[in-house]
Amino acid sequence: MDRRHFLQHASASLLLPVFIDGFGAKAFGSPNSAFMQTLLQLATATDRVLVMIQLNGGNDGLNMVVPLDQMSKYTALRTNIALPEAKVLKLTGNLQTGLHPSMTGLQSLYNEGKVSIVHSVSYPTPNFSHFRASDIWFTGADSSQVLTTGWAGRYLDAEWPGYPTGYPTKDVPDPLAIQIGYITSTAFAGPGGPMAVAIPNPDTFAQLVGDKPAIDLAPPPNTPAGQHITYIRQQQLSSVAYASQIKAAAAKGKNLVTYPTGNGLADQLKIVSRLIHGGLQTRVYYVTIGGFDTHASQTSTTDTTTGAHATLLKTLSDAIKVFQDDLRVQGTEDRVAGMTFSEFGRRAISNASYGTDHGVAAPLFVFGKGVKTTVIGKNPNLSDLDNNNIKMQTDFRQVYAALLTDWLGAGKPEVTSVLQKSFDIVPIFQQLITATEPLASALRLYPNPASDRVTLEGDVLLAGVSNLQVVDPSGRVMGVPINRLSDRALAMDVQSLAAGTYVVALQAGDQRFSTRMLVAR
Repeated sequence: MDRRHFLQHASASLLLPVFIDGFGAKAFGSPNSAFMQTLLQLATATDRVLVMIQLNGGNDGLNMVVPLDQMSKYTALRTNIALPEAKVLKLTGNLQTGLHPSMTGLQSLYNEGKVSIVHSVSYPTPNFSHFRASDIWFTGADSSQVLTTGWAGRYLDAEWPGYPTGYPTKDVPDPLAIQIGYITSTAFAGPGGPMAVAIPNPDTFAQLVGDKPAIDLAPPPNTPAGQHITYIRQQQLSSVAYASQIKAAAAKGKNLVTYPTGNGLADQLKIVSRLIHGGLQTRVYYVTIGGFDTHASQTSTTDTTTGAHATLLKTLSDAIKVFQDDLRVQGTEDRVAGMTFSEFGRRAISNASYGTDHGVAAPLFVFGKGVKTTVIGKNPNLSDLDNNNIKMQTDFRQVYAALLTDWLGAGKPEVTSVLQKSFDIVPIFQQLITATEPLASALRLYPNPASDRVTLEGDVLLAGVSNLQVVDPSGRVMGVPINRLSDRALAMDVQSLAAGTYVVALQAGDQRFSTRMLVAR
């Protein structure tokens, strides 16, 4: 249920924008969409939902997630747009990192343990073209590859060959994925042909599903364009099998909190929440917010906490917060996880136009009640840049691997096949290695991945630690220095460990816990 990129290639999609609350919704059920097929399989095993939010244009992550531990260097790199330390929003249990002053909603969710910050996400040899970089994210390709299928599409194709013949069915009556709006991606494109449904407005939608007796459309002109319109209308009429399901869910579902006005992303998420509450079995939703290509006027010249970027981040933060609140009140938040992403980051140094230029790595957010680790990685080292670019810590496909494995429940062989190689899973949704010894919610291991020092913190340590071991994949116990920081915190020095995955196991009082630790170099 995390098929977050459930979009079809524009040319491979017969989209049918269904209007709900003024926004067009594209139902994806492409005959050859591998992505759709896997979603169907997952639907039979779980009712989890994934919501993907694209920050279109290349987001400046350094002003979104601020390295409070390097404010002097941060300010020197971007003297004309740097945020004042006193205005940066503080995070509970994380003194090193803060959020942009406009992001009070995400600050609140982070402090509730419902947001994971994944630092410095990118891929080797990044591309700075908006189109190409987006395509790499959508397809899961290496920068030297050009793929025509999406990473999710490949997975679904392997699981549901031949779809959608015979669908919808009694067991799978709903679309597998829904996009709100009109931007398409190749993330869910399968190896086969196009798929589509296209409803331009609510009135036409009602007619197509039979609420009105006839479709009263003026005949198109006898031109190539008119013939194309006629073809699309025929496709609409033959692709409305899911339209009645969407309409029924929209009628049944309710938003139980008040959404902000003038917030386009909130308007989109409002529809998603309404459909989830209405019982639609769709597993993946994709929404988007544009405007992040901030080469100039990123901030106000008189107040760096205001300006275009501040407005965008407030829109994003407020929308996610109200969406999460709605899910909570509905009683559906256990089932839903969301992720933000942008095609690339911005350079660490600002330009003379009060903006930033295309760069390499940037943080992303994963949000939801299912989040278990609030920080993945660490603040970028601003004293160790590559041509003023932030260096990558996490490959975006490691995040995909976590979504496929820990949220959607896919097996490792399948994930390796989909992503075309094996990627370590970042521990966003669970830190557990063993199935019998769950990590207490009050016990945190951070940063994770780690490179030098790791802190283990929680109230369970008040009972005293009788045993603590770090074990490598072969079962060897590794000797690492351990220091007591306080009665509820321990520090481990992992500088001597090779890069890889380890299990940290401890006994505190009569309780035993184990969790996975990633060491990155």
